[in-house]
Order: sequence, then C-alpha cells, then structure tokens
Amino acid sequence: MITTEQHFVFGTLTAVLILFVWGKFRHDIVALLALFALVLLGIIDPTDAFSGFGHPAVITVAAVLVIGKALEFSGLIDLLGRLVTKVGDGLVVQLTTLCIIVAVASAFMNNVGALAILMPVAIHLARSHQRPASLYLMPLAFASLLGGMTTLIGTPPNIIVAEFRASETGVPFSLFEFAPVGGVVLVSGVIFIVLVGWRLLPRRRSENGEDGLFQVEDYLSEVEVPEGSVAQGLSIREVMEHSKAEVAVLGLVRDGEHYHAPPKGMAVRTGDILVLESDAEQLKTFTTDTGTQLVGDTGLDLRGKGKHRVAIMEAVVMAGSPLFGRTASSLRLRSRYGINLLALARKEQRIVRRLDHVEFQTGDVLLLQGYEENLSDVVAGLGCLPLATRELRIGYKRKVPLALGIFGLSITAVVAGLLPVQVAFMMAAVAMVLGNVLPLKRVYDSVDWPVIVLLGAMIPVGQALETSGAAGLVAGMIQHSAGALPPWALLTIVLVITMFLSDIINNAATVVLMAPIAIGVAKSAGFSVDPFLMAVAIGGSSAFLTPIGHQSNTLIMGPGGYRFSDYWRMGLPLEVLIVVVGVPMILWVWPL
Repeated sequence: MITTEQHFVFGTLTAVLILFVWGKFRHDIVALLALFALVLLGIIDPTDAFSGFGHPAVITVAAVLVIGKALEFSGLIDLLGRLVTKVGDGLVVQLTTLCIIVAVASAFMNNVGALAILMPVAIHLARSHQRPASLYLMPLAFASLLGGMTTLIGTPPNIIVAEFRASETGVPFSLFEFAPVGGVVLVSGVIFIVLVGWRLLPRRRSENGEDGLFQVEDYLSEVEVPEGSVAQGLSIREVMEHSKAEVAVLGLVRDGEHYHAPPKGMAVRTGDILVLESDAEQLKTFTTDTGTQLVGDTGLDLRGKGKHRVAIMEAVVMAGSPLFGRTASSLRLRSRYGINLLALARKEQRIVRRLDHVEFQTGDVLLLQGYEENLSDVVAGLGCLPLATRELRIGYKRKVPLALGIFGLSITAVVAGLLPVQVAFMMAAVAMVLGNVLPLKRVYDSVDWPVIVLLGAMIPVGQALETSGAAGLVAGMIQHSAGALPPWALLTIVLVITMFLSDIINNAATVVLMAPIAIGVAKSAGFSVDPFLMAVAIGGSSAFLTPIGHQSNTLIMGPGGYRFSDYWRMGLPLEVLIVVVGVPMILWVWPL
C-alpha cells in the first residue's frame, strides 16, 4: 500500500525528471525546487533542508575541483598534451595517446576540466592533419568519462556512492576500490574506441578545411564613406538606423588608425572605412541605403596596428558560463567587454545574422574579436574555452613538482587512513593556494557551483526517497518484476536503469536517486549492497547516448559538428560493452 508521503515523493521526483529532460531550467534550480517542495510537504524537516551542503560528498567534490584547476595551472596537463603532437601522424596512435592522457587525468581531476585542457590539442591535430574534428572529440569525451570511473575522486557519482555505502556499512569505498572494475571497463572501452568506435562517427569536415569553423572574410567587409554619402556626419548609430540592412559595425579605419568596436555615438567622416559584419545580400542593401562604396580586395587587416592590436579567437561556451541563456546585446559584449561577436556555430549549423539577439547555449562555438592583450582573459572570464593550441604556461611550469607533491601527500593520507578524504583533499586545495600553484582569485572560479548546489539540494531529496520507504517500494517492484531471474540479471537491471537515467539527466542526480533503490534491491534479495552500489557508480558515468547526459558530451557538440543522433552510433555499442564487461567484473571483485 502506497502511503500519502510516498505519493508526494514519487510526484516530486516525476516532476524533477520531467524538468531535467525538458532542460528549460538549470539542474541546480530544479534540485532546489524539489527540495523546497518536500520541505513544504512536511517530508523533509526544515532544519535539515540544507544539511546536504555540509555533506562529505559535497565538500569532497568542491575540493577535487579546486585541486584539478591547480593541476591545470601547474602546467602538468599542458606538458602531457604537448606530447600528443609528437606521437606520429596515424589516427589510431593519436587517438590512443589522447584517450590515455585524458583518462588518467580524469581519474584525479574533474573530467570536464581534463577534456577542456586537451580539446584544443585534439582540434589542432585534426586541422594540422586535415581530418574532421568529429573523429577526435567524441572519443576524447567518452574516454574522459571512462577515466572518471577508476577512482573515488574521478567523478561526483563515485563520491556520492561511497557516502551511501558509508551510511549503510559504516565504511565508505576507499580511494582506489573503484579501480579493479573501473580500470577493466576503461581499458575495454578505450580499446573499442580507438579500434572500432571512431569508424562509426560521421566525417563532417569543415567547409574551410584546416582553417576551422569560420572563414573570417565570409562575414567581414570594408566599405568607404565617399564625398556625398548620406553617412557623412552621422553617428554610427544613426548610420545603422538609416539602413534597413542587418549589419554590425565592428571597426572604423581613419587616417590609417584602426578603431576597434567604436562607440555608436562616434561621428562618421568622409574617407572613413567601416568594417562591417554582414552577408552579401545585407551588404548590398547597406551600401545602397547609405551611399557607401565597397572597398576592393585590400587585404583586410583585422589585427590593427600599433600598441593595441586586434585578435580573432574561436571559443566554445562551457557549462556554467555567464553567457548561457543571454544574448550579446543583453550582455553588452561590445561596450562592457570590448569584444565583437563575429559568428556563431551551433551543432553543425552556422549562424551569422542577428547575432546580437541569439541566446547562447552550452557548446556554442563563437568567433570573437578583441584586443590581443586581454582577449584571452576576457574569454576565460566569460566561461569560454579557446579552441586553439595554447602556449605552455611558462610561469607555472616550475610548480609541477610542488603540485604533484601536495596531491601525492593528500592521497597518501587518505590511503593510509590518516584523514578522511574530504579533509585531506580540502587541506590539499588550501595548500595549492598557499603554494601559489593556483592564484587565489581563481579558487572560487574553479568550483562548478551549479554542481555543488545540485548535490547539496538533491542529497536530502535522496534521503527522503529512502526514509519515506519509496526507495524500498521501487526496489521491491524491480525484484518482483525480475521474478526468478539469477542475481547477475538483477544487477544488470540496476546497471542498465542507471545508465538510461544518466543519459537523460545529470549523472550526480541519477546516482542520488538510484543509490537508495539499489540498496533496497540488495537488501530485499538478501545480498551485499557493495556490488549494487558499484553498478550504480559505473552506470552513473556511462552517459554515452546523448549530448545532454554529461557536460563533456555537451561541450564537444558544437566544435565537433555533432547532431543529437550521432552519439548513439558509438555510445550504444560502448554501453553494451560496459554491461558485458562490467557485470562479471563487479560480481568477481564484489561477491554477492
């Protein structure tokens, strides 16, 4: 008999799943709404509403994110990334090296961070060898997910699962107890990816070959203001209002001096050259309306001259970027940041008209123009990843031994049982800052706050699922439906359900919901909870069928030119392989 309390819990979780899949609201906002709903319904005590934010899993995730950023700033991953460019011209060799590096990095730092560091290297390899980036980026993203399965700190789902185990048995999974199962799954997955998987991917080569997604000259033109033009004496704003064309004035050249992103109140003079962003049709309309003349092939110099040189950069919008859901107009990119948005690519499409009114999405690839001396800093501050091979951080190179030393000590303290993982890793994070491995101003930027809020809100929701008896009810239904199936089949069902959920909602939220159910299945069947929790951990990191299940998948969609349906081409056989390899390994390492 389902109680009223259980009805409320199931109703709330159903609404949460619908909102997660819909994607209209961010995952952290949905989690908070679920938390507030259960508080108002009296299922979660108001005094315990925010207890999740002090949960060891949340503290550990925050510390790991800071440590991962510190390892990035130390130059360690940049050094490893440079090795990839020296391994040879063969695609299989390149993919193998990339996958191994990103997998190892993902085992000890945030997998999205590891992917972000190596993505520019992969794109550089693709362009330099005149291959489509689509052959590199999905293998790289999938390998980052596989690498996260191998350690406690490799991914938030593992940390959450370890804490659920601690609540049941009094002892959490240790740092490397995920390695026997996760390691075999990782090796099997990487072998599949580099030998078979990439052959299943689309070969969408950029129209511009190795020059990247954008050819600047396709969108920018120069027009001169001759004597008698209606533009003469008008401000730039008035000139744009006078014409019906959809153009943007990105620059102005006067007496050989280039004014980047000129103010709209600046008056136009005879002989000025306006640098416009437009297509051919809109450009023709503009010149007709204003009486300006298209300048011939003068070798458009977008970099300018003198101290303030102008640069062009391709960058991808990262998860959590302040650009998400905003437009260039509402953000005032030109006036506030001194940046021109030249073009935008989303999935396999390029958007070049009315860019000021396009809402940015995660994975969008932007073509940006700004002053060379601060463009990189501005792009990073906007939560975007430059899609080019970056120079080594020479200033941080000497910090590699210190960073590795601090990290090694924290791992030793955890393995030796001297400190719990959340304390050891938070101490390591602080030591990274005190050792100047990570600048203090970058500490809070390195934390993925939406994930922290998601976990802090969902942990009490997951506990309500268990304390209300709803988790046990679902577990009983699963066991009853399985009937007389053998134990390995029951374990497979838990693994597959977790995989399915992780493909459509955030993997941390998936694990928070599935761990109590897995515990209930194990208890009702009279088995140990360990193999079922391990199945949840593996399934929670197996989001390979869609671009929405994990941030890594979303991040590569734009730069790789992938469509939604491309992911299952390689993802479906990979998930089947994980089930075939993972279930026997779980049963062998963690007996029922």
